[in-house]
Amino acid sequence: MEKVGLLAGVGRLPVEVAKAARAKGYEVCCVKLLPQCDEELDSCTAVCEAISIAKLDKIFKFLKKHEVKNVTMIGKVTKELLFAKKVLPDFRMMKVLMSLPDRKDDTIMLAFVRELRKEGMEVFDQTALLHTLMPHHGTLTKLEPTEAQRRDMEYGFRVAKELGRLDIGQTVVVKDLAVMALEAIEGTDACIARGGKLARGGAVVVKVAKPQQDSRFDVPTVGEDTLRGMIAVGAKALAIEADRTLVVDREHVAALADANGITIVSMG
Repeated sequence: MEKVGLLAGVGRLPVEVAKAARAKGYEVCCVKLLPQCDEELDSCTAVCEAISIAKLDKIFKFLKKHEVKNVTMIGKVTKELLFAKKVLPDFRMMKVLMSLPDRKDDTIMLAFVRELRKEGMEVFDQTALLHTLMPHHGTLTKLEPTEAQRRDMEYGFRVAKELGRLDIGQTVVVKDLAVMALEAIEGTDACIARGGKLARGGAVVVKVAKPQQDSRFDVPTVGEDTLRGMIAVGAKALAIEADRTLVVDREHVAALADANGITIVSMG
């Protein structure tokens, strides 16, 4: 049986990948990179071990021990970990970080790809097993956006694309054609919390792929946590990029949105 390696971050996506790979006959060898990874990974993979993302050499040894040649990296791993004093990188991780010309998302992830390649492993398309989770153009909820919300979505889409071009983030929070928050190192959820608070209700959240998006990593994703964060601050609309954004548990997310007066539009 062909093996695939799964480097898993936080959220449901790693579980979805593991189940999809298993359904296609792959043996999934999983590394849980953070303590908050979904516990279900243990039961839906052939072998699963918790190894800190900071212990690069140990991760590679695990993958080589299980003769993994193809790897996917999926799930939330926020970049702020690089600045956390309690996260102690091993020598190999430190060497990689010190070699970086900057600490942009793509710079870091491409460095990991190169290190995996040195070990005889290739990183495959993050969406290869998840195409069905990427909605086409249209409204995903029963609730349609207002004209004002559509204008904010279109404006936010343009701003988010520029933010992505600069490799800073993928998410923008807007209201009445004014930017409330731009995502940076804090991640999507914190961006929504900050922007939604400033908007004082009625914010529009926009999440898109970067113009130079590498489908091997950091593909934009929304799910229940995104909606819960929006509900908490009274945000009322979510726009995502059609055919380029993963929506985890779409039916549940749409139902949750409708129940809380939130419209979701797949656009672009």
